[in-house]
Amino acid sequence: MKDERETRKKLLASAKKEFLEKGYASASLRSICKQAEVTTGALYFFFKDKADLFAALVDAPLSKLYQAMMDHYEEEASTPPQMLPDNLTESRDFQAALQIIRYMYQYYDECQLVLTKSQGSGYEAYVDRLVEITQKHYRALSDRYCQIFQQPPLEDYTVHWMAHMHIDIFVHMITHEPDVDAACRYMEPMIRYLSAGFFGMFKV
Repeated sequence: MKDERETRKKLLASAKKEFLEKGYASASLRSICKQAEVTTGALYFFFKDKADLFAALVDAPLSKLYQAMMDHYEEEASTPPQMLPDNLTESRDFQAALQIIRYMYQYYDECQLVLTKSQGSGYEAYVDRLVEITQKHYRALSDRYCQIFQQPPLEDYTVHWMAHMHIDIFVHMITHEPDVDAACRYMEPMIRYLSAGFFGMFKV
C-alpha cells in the first residue's frame, strides 16, 4: 500500500512538471513515466488516461476555489444591499477577495495549469465557466439594486462585461504576479475600482 502511494505521488509530481513545461496538448505520458521511473502499466493502474491524470492534479483545488467563490456570492445575495464602504479594506467584499487570491497562490502551480497550460483539455474553457457563474450572480444582484433605485434593469451585455472584469482581475493577477504579498497589495485598488464601477451603474 505504501509503495502504491509513493508511485502515485511520483507520477503526479512528474505529470505536474511535464504539463507545466509543455502544456496539456504536448505532454507525453511516456515522458511522465520515464521521469517518475515507472512503467506505463503503472500509470494506467492509477489513471485512465492523460485527461484523468490532469484532473487528478487540478480537480481538488478547483473544487475548493469554486466553493469559496459560491460561499461569497451566496452571502452577498442573502444580505441587505450595501453602498460603497468608507473603509474598503475592512469590507466583506475585500476580505473575500483576499481570501480567494491567497487560496489561488496556495495552489499556484495548479492555477497555472488550468489558466495557461490546459489547451486541448476539458479545462480550457474554465475561465468562461467562472464568468458565466459570476454573470448569473451579477444579474440577480444588479436587479435588486435597480429595483431599489427604481431604474430599468441593466442590459445583459453590461452584466456580462462586469462579470468578465471581475474574473479577469484574478486571472491576470495569478498569471502575471508570482508573489502573493504583492498580489494582495495590488488587490486593494483593483477591488476599489470594481466596487466603484458597480455602484456607479445605479442612480444612487
